[in-house]
Amino acid sequence: MAEVNPFESLQEQVDDAAAYLDVDDDIVERLKHPERVLELNLSVTMDDGSLERFKAFRSQFNGDRGPYKGGIRYHPGVTRDEVKALSGWMAYKCAVVDIPYGGGKGGIVVDPGEYSTTELERLTRSFATELRPLIGPDRDIPAPDVNTGQREMNWFKDTYETLERTTAPGVITGKAISSGGSAGRVEATGRSVMLSAREVFEYLDRDIEGATVAVQGFGNAGSVAAKLIDDLGATVVAVSDSSGAISDPDGLDPREVKAYKGETGAVSGYGETEAMTNQELLTLDVDLLVPAALENAIDRDTATNVQADVIVEAANGPLTPDADDVLAESDVHVVPDILANAGGVTVSYFEWVQNRQRFGWTESRVNDELEAVITDAFDELVTAFDTFEVPDLRTAAYVVASQRIIESYREGGNWP
Repeated sequence: MAEVNPFESLQEQVDDAAAYLDVDDDIVERLKHPERVLELNLSVTMDDGSLERFKAFRSQFNGDRGPYKGGIRYHPGVTRDEVKALSGWMAYKCAVVDIPYGGGKGGIVVDPGEYSTTELERLTRSFATELRPLIGPDRDIPAPDVNTGQREMNWFKDTYETLERTTAPGVITGKAISSGGSAGRVEATGRSVMLSAREVFEYLDRDIEGATVAVQGFGNAGSVAAKLIDDLGATVVAVSDSSGAISDPDGLDPREVKAYKGETGAVSGYGETEAMTNQELLTLDVDLLVPAALENAIDRDTATNVQADVIVEAANGPLTPDADDVLAESDVHVVPDILANAGGVTVSYFEWVQNRQRFGWTESRVNDELEAVITDAFDELVTAFDTFEVPDLRTAAYVVASQRIIESYREGGNWP
């Protein structure tokens, strides 16, 4: 599979949407690049006393609508262009669900499985220390992403507060509840995937009850989405992780598979299931496909073999622009990542609001507020899809998001 640059994919998506808007080329050019990118070399002491260097990045894409917002990932495949792309997708994601944030993203080139807990803590605190001048509750608010979670966010928050000699729970989101986190945050991304799937099936006048589902990627987003979509009455027939894929035409119980993975570290080998590759899972004949792993999972070649009727993107950038073109021609409906997985940033926003208020919401309130945001955003997306006569739902989402960012930019003006 040819390597696709995710930053170039983002820029192509922005161009596709801009073609339907009355906007000058110079404004479009501004919407295609981050405002700043910080590249770091972190020197961290290992448990054996040696010193190891780690490359890290933080990209701040667009601050027209509010402070930069976006996760921090720990992965050996992190690159400067990937982080730039992800920060851009965050800016458009926040705009499409109409929450007052810009886009940010950070990453460290590291395989966390190769390091001890104490080494990862020192690495996290080193990163937080270096980012300290750029971040803050009103500047840039990081969050968890691939291979990071509450633990890393708690370390990050503690480092910032210690150095700033203050209490600032809103400096980061995705924290443990006891450290100022929000109820409902852990399941938020998977929940928005479920809500997006429910809404698109209703829009297409199809019944999601009884629909067959394949989920590529069984981490937090994929496993939660599988569980909640199963609760709607759909039948999850295949799931996968980095170990491979499993399928059962009679249906899998996502909760049991999750428990099995928790015990063994992989979904492979679960029950009386058929083993297959991740690539084979992507081309199964199912009603709904949920790509929930990393970007570029489906390129043009894979797209020509996709048999799913509907795709709901739980991962960021799982389809290349060429794949989008193929799927649009095949009448496959794709609910884009910037809506489908926006539950994470939306509940991060709720967490930030609660931190600012020094007041906590119940989980039922969080889930109700999230449902309202996602369903309203889906309605606006399909309105744009019909009004602008764009080729697919992704372009419609970028039309909605671009309009909002451009309006904020125009109202604020350009200075200096």
